[in-house]
Amino acid sequence: MTNVVLVGTLDTKGVEYGWLRERLLRAGVEVVLVDTGIMGEPRVPADVPRDAVARAAGAELSELRTAADRGAAVTTMARGAEATLLRLHAEGRLHGVLAIGGSGGTSIATRAMRALPLGVPKLMVSSMASGDVSPYVGSSDITMMYSVVDIAGINSVSGPVLANAVEAVAGMARAYARASLELRPPRLGAGARPLIAASMAGVTTAGVDAARERLTDLGYEVLVFHVSGTGGRTLETLAGQGVFAGVLDLTLSELADDLCGGILTAGPDRLSAAGRAGIPQVVSLGALDMVKFGPLESLPRRVLDRGVHVHNPSITVIRTNQEECTELGRRVAAKLRAATGPTAVCVPLRGLSTLGAPGGPYHDPGADRALFTALREGLRGSAARLYDYDTHINDPAFGRAAADRLHDMIGAMAAAA
Repeated sequence: MTNVVLVGTLDTKGVEYGWLRERLLRAGVEVVLVDTGIMGEPRVPADVPRDAVARAAGAELSELRTAADRGAAVTTMARGAEATLLRLHAEGRLHGVLAIGGSGGTSIATRAMRALPLGVPKLMVSSMASGDVSPYVGSSDITMMYSVVDIAGINSVSGPVLANAVEAVAGMARAYARASLELRPPRLGAGARPLIAASMAGVTTAGVDAARERLTDLGYEVLVFHVSGTGGRTLETLAGQGVFAGVLDLTLSELADDLCGGILTAGPDRLSAAGRAGIPQVVSLGALDMVKFGPLESLPRRVLDRGVHVHNPSITVIRTNQEECTELGRRVAAKLRAATGPTAVCVPLRGLSTLGAPGGPYHDPGADRALFTALREGLRGSAARLYDYDTHINDPAFGRAAADRLHDMIGAMAAAA
């Protein structure tokens, strides 16, 4: 039996959810309808009523109504929906989830979706899907579908869009259910090959690729995360969940964006989760010689006199200066000093990116030296080990050396256990 869970506000979107339920039943899947509405009366009956959703969040629906605080109520119902979906999945009653909505409905449903394991089909049809969807998707595998028109009735535009969503989630759910029966989809990190996380940007690809190939030869499966903001947050999330045997964090440009106001920051907690979890980590300083902004015409006035490089039509970068590099060295050191597991820093003395290689537009030995000096001072007396390499970060020998160091640390930790 294949079950698709529908989660949404049945007071404002009840007619549309009733239509979805009928279509899903006709598509040959069972449906569990979860009501996250608050104020109005539901337009269709729910399998999991709203008062049960509120109680799953430790609240009473009547109290939410009396308080009349929409923001607090939406947050509570989102928390209840999350608990409800996790319960249904644990009971084997959720093989896919579909939701429709505007900003409020999307916020509630996607919070619940983000809590589900990777690989569980998650489809959100939303009027918000043509803009920045990162607050909704986060580091999960949610599929966003733009509704084109607001979700207010079934009409000549919304009908085909929602019909496509029904067929998409039904197909995905059937495949997931079939895999569950034939061979339970493996939990991430539960395979025979231990997982390694690696961070990479286009300007550090050669070095990271060499490390990835070396680790693959050593028997690991390497998951590479693009340092796009979301990539770094995903790496941190999974590291915090204990998914990885080790982390090869060779590219830290998200920290430079966080310091300097770039557009691809992963937030202040980047480079923290592996250390908190005690996971062996080898860290380098890849791409800390640059900050990423949007298109050239969007550059802030304050950086126009800096080394500007058009990376592509969507991304323009500037060179970090000595003051910024000093602060970045301090920040990296502070994060690594707090690590509870084996930690090593590999420093490529001849450059941190393709742009920072000798002869490149960002080759600035003074700024790099400021970064290295602040890092060394910050790590003095800590358990983290620092290793200098007279090479560029994209030298294959550097990548292989970093990989070998991580492999040795993982082996030593396993032997001591």
